[in-house]
Amino acid sequence: MKLLKITFAAVFALAFGNAYAFHSGGVGECEGCHTMHNSFEGAKMTPKGGTILQSGIYLLKASDQSSACLNCHEGPLDRPSSYHIATPDSLMVGDSVPGTLLTSAQVPQTQTPGGDFGWVKKTLNFKVRGALTSIEGDRHGHNIVAADYGYNKDAIQTVAPGGTFPRENLACSSCHDPHGRYRRDATGAIATTGLPIFNSGSYNTSAAPVAGKGAVGVYRLLAGKNYQPKSFSGTGSFAFANDPPAAVVAGNYNASEGTDGSALVRVAYGQGMAEWCANCHGGMLENGYTSGMPGLVHPAGNLAKLPSFIVTNYNSYVTSGIMTGAQATAYTTLVPFELGTNDYTALAAAVASPKFGADTTNAPNVICLSCHRAHASAFESMTRYSIYNEFMTIADASGNAIYDPSTADGKINMGLDQTALQVAYYGRAATAFGPYARGLCNKCHAKD
Repeated sequence: MKLLKITFAAVFALAFGNAYAFHSGGVGECEGCHTMHNSFEGAKMTPKGGTILQSGIYLLKASDQSSACLNCHEGPLDRPSSYHIATPDSLMVGDSVPGTLLTSAQVPQTQTPGGDFGWVKKTLNFKVRGALTSIEGDRHGHNIVAADYGYNKDAIQTVAPGGTFPRENLACSSCHDPHGRYRRDATGAIATTGLPIFNSGSYNTSAAPVAGKGAVGVYRLLAGKNYQPKSFSGTGSFAFANDPPAAVVAGNYNASEGTDGSALVRVAYGQGMAEWCANCHGGMLENGYTSGMPGLVHPAGNLAKLPSFIVTNYNSYVTSGIMTGAQATAYTTLVPFELGTNDYTALAAAVASPKFGADTTNAPNVICLSCHRAHASAFESMTRYSIYNEFMTIADASGNAIYDPSTADGKINMGLDQTALQVAYYGRAATAFGPYARGLCNKCHAKD
């Protein structure tokens, strides 16, 4: 028993020696988000850009829940870090105007797997064949309500697509449990009570739970079964039916993936990601698709397995017309898939070897995040790559791949210049895709 206690203490010491920031897999320091007596460092609480707080919900240091999150998670001007998921307005001034293109200095800067919420503030205006066209900011991602930071409810969608969750209530805390109560024990079971959380469970270097002694947090503090924020103001119940997914990522996940796309920041999605999205978007979950069935919903879910010919396509596809790839280098974060396992050792190995493509060992499957980002993206419907036009790139006079620089017709560039598109593709130059590269639906379907 004494040896067990010493061993467990050593595990705790190792875990906390590599602790990740504020949450560490569970509830953070209370005064990080709440104020006890409307004071901080000798001054009254003042939300960003606002007046001194006279009243507020839940003693938060903000006007609403998402604003409390963005107090930390909006990136500072001088040192963006991995946990920053929104670019300040001062670093992305201006919408695109027909005849001009937005530059990299005018678009959201963070490059986390979930994407930068700043894109929902960027309306792209351009012309297509002479006609004025716009992609409204709302169409770029989840429209969280964060009044202190200028984020408003969706102007068009009144409820979650494929579900009924109301737009007025969409907050960071609609998806993430801010108190991090959900935990995974050594059996893999997820619960809100039981063993204490001693480490984050989000990373490939996170400590493993210790049987009978300690649990770890779930991926990204995502909420699980029966979760519904206390702040929910609508009628009816929207309690979650599904637990968080099995997934891990490396600790340095807010980073460019390089001009050639080889510096991958891979999230090893293991199991249950689409099912978790279905807590709000239930109508989009499709585990039993057959051609011709009603609904017109692409397969996504634990049972939406990649057929062997899709695995072959994925591993062989390099770019349009070039099918000479190999499994060892086939993976791209622009078209991720789920590994089909909740074995965290296997997930950590996938993060450590991020380029390894699809195989049939655990029957990998399609997930919502195979096509979409979780927060927002540069592209319509928060996709990972442009689906607005058949082409992602064109070529210069010498046949070299470039992003379309046209200011007259934005059907390919959507009002973004070449530097902004490189940011949108997480550092990838057009040469990473090749000349006249078509949409990355072809990574799986190879129709080009």
